[in-house]
Amino acid sequence: MLNFDRDPREVAIDLLGCTLIRGKLRARIVETEAYYGPEDPASRAKHGRKKYNAPMFDGAGHIFIYNVHKYWMLNFTTKPVSAVLIRAAEPLNFEADLRGPGKLTMRMGIDRSFNALPVGKDAGIWIERGERPEKIGVSHRIGVSADLEEPLRFFDMDSGHVSAHRKAVKVL
Repeated sequence: MLNFDRDPREVAIDLLGCTLIRGKLRARIVETEAYYGPEDPASRAKHGRKKYNAPMFDGAGHIFIYNVHKYWMLNFTTKPVSAVLIRAAEPLNFEADLRGPGKLTMRMGIDRSFNALPVGKDAGIWIERGERPEKIGVSHRIGVSADLEEPLRFFDMDSGHVSAHRKAVKVL
């Protein structure tokens, strides 16, 4: 099991290449974004603890689901008051377009009912370790009006399943 009790940047990078499992569906994670706590202008925690963002304040290793433009967003909580958004994945044992966080949750049957559950088989959503991509692109996060100076979007540069083709500002 992946250690979520760390800096969200580290967890976001380590999730690349891992397998996201929802029931019988398996998909390789190819794109993530890290979000910090109240000091991050793009974070769901920027206005403090609220009912909708409570999982971010309840420690690492929980599923955090919120809604944006009618789509559910899948996140995993990390070091206190932080989270990692799963932006895109490559389906491994089914056919679907998982390029984008809304498409991913729709096609994998992930909704608000998973919110605040601990990541694991008992919750019905879990992670298995995989092979880290050879080239990891780093860019600024997608769709945020205010961002931190440090780029916090990470993606497999060799994957055709990445949601947005923003040029990497650096390669890991």
